[in-house]
Amino acid sequence: MPRHHKNLNRLFIDADLRVGKSFKLDMAQNNYLLNVMRKKEGDQIILFNGRDGAFLAEIAEAHRKGSTIAVIQAHAKQTPTSDLWYMFAPLKSGRLDYMVQKATEMGVGHLQPVITQHTQLVGSLKIDKIRANVIEAAEQCEILSVPKVHDQVSLVKLIEQWPTEHAGRKLVFADEGAPVDGAAPSLMEIKDQPIALLVGPEGGFSADERKLLLDQEFCVPISLGPRILRADTAAVAALAIIQSNIGDLR
Repeated sequence: MPRHHKNLNRLFIDADLRVGKSFKLDMAQNNYLLNVMRKKEGDQIILFNGRDGAFLAEIAEAHRKGSTIAVIQAHAKQTPTSDLWYMFAPLKSGRLDYMVQKATEMGVGHLQPVITQHTQLVGSLKIDKIRANVIEAAEQCEILSVPKVHDQVSLVKLIEQWPTEHAGRKLVFADEGAPVDGAAPSLMEIKDQPIALLVGPEGGFSADERKLLLDQEFCVPISLGPRILRADTAAVAALAIIQSNIGDLR
């Protein structure tokens, strides 16, 4: 996508967008524009909603109780949703935020939290917070196809449901026991098939979980190299391997 108006702030709006439409911002977005970004009446921004493309818009009326935004020009056509799934064991808050943002930047189309035996989850997983981090990353990186965030599922249930929910899709998983030089050849064998990537928790998969994964015909183990990586670092490394070997970075 050409980077016209690259200096303008981008704002995700969960509403239909078209030239000529006007609407009021909610309190959170209004506060962000007026108080955080110091925008005023007449300033322009880029709006997108993940389905209609991007539009140039103007603050037609700035008011602390709710500003009015007017859509004035089409900016970019909607891009198709990526078919790459990223499945991950949730991490502690700050590192989970980082991982979700980087996965969005790396071109993931679906985010699936997976609960494993070694997952260290304090309280319930906040799906809404994950979605907010996805949107923030999309706003900052000019991404128009906002990844979908799915509800958490256990690893056992994920594997049980795979033939029905993900028929024909290969599950590539980061395996500490895989040969260090075995990543690229394994991936090249499945380069024309739908892909999901699974990265486990700190401490890795349990012995039973690793056996469960290796026993499935649809699972492909890959190595992330000779070093032990933190789970959030492993996410970026694994996505880079996927995208550079068989994805859109080829």
